[in-house]
Amino acid sequence: MLEAHLPLFITFVVALGLGSLILVLSSLLGPKRQSAIKQAPFECGNPPTGDSRERMNVKYYLVAILFLVFDIEAVFIYPWAVVFSDSAKGQSVVSPTVAIVEMLVFVAIIVVGLAYAWRKGALEWSKT
Repeated sequence: MLEAHLPLFITFVVALGLGSLILVLSSLLGPKRQSAIKQAPFECGNPPTGDSRERMNVKYYLVAILFLVFDIEAVFIYPWAVVFSDSAKGQSVVSPTVAIVEMLVFVAIIVVGLAYAWRKGALEWSKT
């Protein structure tokens, strides 16, 4: 069993080692000249205005969460399409009917979530 996971473990070790090495080398070899311009806060080329702790509208977060939900749906469709393609060719244990039913259930759950968000007004940016 260890032989099956050894390449994955080696990949993680190499990734962590390389990332650590790059961070250490950049801190050791990088320039350290400080200036007033480098220490000034930067906000898209404009001087910062207002309080950094002001309240944000919850709509921004709601739109981000909805984006993630539908992005995850799109990511799920690709492996499902591969399984469905293999099952249609007879190369999978899953039958094509089961694959279609699974996708229909998944899409139905997503549609119910979308209908709920729509009904609650999550997709309306401003109240009219």
